[in-house]
Amino acid sequence: MVPDWAPSPPHRRGRKPRVSIRQLAEAMTFHVMQGAGTLAEHFYEVFQEPLANSSWSDRRRRLPWEIFADLMRRALRPIATRRQQPDAFWRRWRLLALDGTQYSLTNTPHVTATATKAKSRRGRAAFAKMGVAVLLELGLHNPLAAAIARQGESELALARRVLAQLPKGALLLADRLYGVPAVIVEVWAACRRVSSQFLVRMPRHIKARVLKKLPDGSRRIHVAVREKGRPWKIASWLEIREIRVQVGRQGFRRHELRLCTSLLDHRTAPALELAKLYAARWEHELYFREAKRVLRQTDVLQSHTVETGAQEIAAILLATALLARERARAANGQVPVLRIKFGVVLAVVRSTWFYLGLRRPAHRAAKRPNRAARSTDHALLRHRQAARTQLSTGRTPAHPRLAASSEDALGYWTRPVENRLTT
Repeated sequence: MVPDWAPSPPHRRGRKPRVSIRQLAEAMTFHVMQGAGTLAEHFYEVFQEPLANSSWSDRRRRLPWEIFADLMRRALRPIATRRQQPDAFWRRWRLLALDGTQYSLTNTPHVTATATKAKSRRGRAAFAKMGVAVLLELGLHNPLAAAIARQGESELALARRVLAQLPKGALLLADRLYGVPAVIVEVWAACRRVSSQFLVRMPRHIKARVLKKLPDGSRRIHVAVREKGRPWKIASWLEIREIRVQVGRQGFRRHELRLCTSLLDHRTAPALELAKLYAARWEHELYFREAKRVLRQTDVLQSHTVETGAQEIAAILLATALLARERARAANGQVPVLRIKFGVVLAVVRSTWFYLGLRRPAHRAAKRPNRAARSTDHALLRHRQAARTQLSTGRTPAHPRLAASSEDALGYWTRPVENRLTT
């Protein structure tokens, strides 16, 4: 995924580790994409090297978090273009959404000693939670940036770190958590820094002064920004544009949706278009469902510590980014990317990666050529284009081991195997 990524491992005494950080990142990404099995089993499937689960645990605990943070900063990036994916844009703005979710941690002694369980009306939660805030590219379900609560930070604290990675020329959609004046000020400052805009939902209890009524039904308003810890004192006034729209469906009671935006000109951004556009924010919830229920298929993370749990979440984010690239490549600009089913692409990538992982290393094959292996290689080359066509139509290839190659998404991970197949 990141061919030029060169991690700097921490200095350690003794012999050189058997597993490099690149192999560890690949094995973990492959591991979170599988329905069952341990990390040691999946590492053996990919690299044909045995490593005990206890050795994996020791190695992962020693790794600094900065390595995974650096990998996410390099690997998570925009991929939509106006020509190939017009659904990922509104006019000249790239559509993004910001939201958070939580993952459950296993109740191990380390987790219970270092993490606290949330309280509810029915008592404490069954599992400790680890939050994550994700900046998502809508239209592709592609994560652009993420922050993980390794120290128990709130969603707003994570969102502040994610906003620092906001790309240029974006229109940011967010829910009511980001619609209070104190947070709007921070969101607007982050958007101004990179020439971006925002469209967020405001809570109904926020009071405002009407400055001007616009022809499209929206209004320019003033909202009070109050000092932190001193709500009776107004620090400043914020001028924004407010849009109120009635939403509902047949047979149910309608309710009012209150939106605010930094797009103050009603001629370039009509209120009705913005109200319809805000419905795209729900794609973020669908992305979390894909990552939790379709990709992982487990109620809790398999990691036994807070640090390794953060590593597992990072691997999940990298896996969803890889699958987003494969969906975009399968759509090929002919159909909307989200028309390609996430589960189908996951099955194809699983089988392709599993096939490549079971192949013998290239240097062994060069020493001892095998007629059956050569025939399989040629069959893979012949059927690769057919498998890509099947993927673009939304059907799983009949021969998963002859599925389309993922060299563009896997990068350096598949290149050695591709070099062998083309010789």
